[in-house]
Amino acid sequence: MTTGETNLNTLLKNMIPVLNAGDYVYCTTPSLSNINTDDIIAFFKEAESLTLILKKETADKLNLAYTYIAAWITLTIHSSLEATGLTAAFATALAQENISCNVVAAYYHDHIFVAKKDAEKAMVALKKLSE
Repeated sequence: MTTGETNLNTLLKNMIPVLNAGDYVYCTTPSLSNINTDDIIAFFKEAESLTLILKKETADKLNLAYTYIAAWITLTIHSSLEATGLTAAFATALAQENISCNVVAAYYHDHIFVAKKDAEKAMVALKKLSE
């Protein structure tokens, strides 16, 4: 098992953002008992509840409330969990364009959720950052 890239310059040059198709939402639920885990993009257990990231249509089908509709961007480079500066770099680039981002760092890739209306603008900013 490889641990991923740690060099910030290499990460930025090769991060290649990909916009995943669809609309995604953040929901909360006290339990996963009525939810097929195959339908969950990500979840995090917080003291108050479970936070889920789901496709919008899945949340609608399950009657789960949400207030934020997002686009999901994956940075395709295998970044190390020990890499420093990547999140700061792309968050700063997006902030300069007045784009809020919510980040999920998984083992292989970083995933960025931005407001759906900002998806294309975010892709331009991320591509510019990698040049």
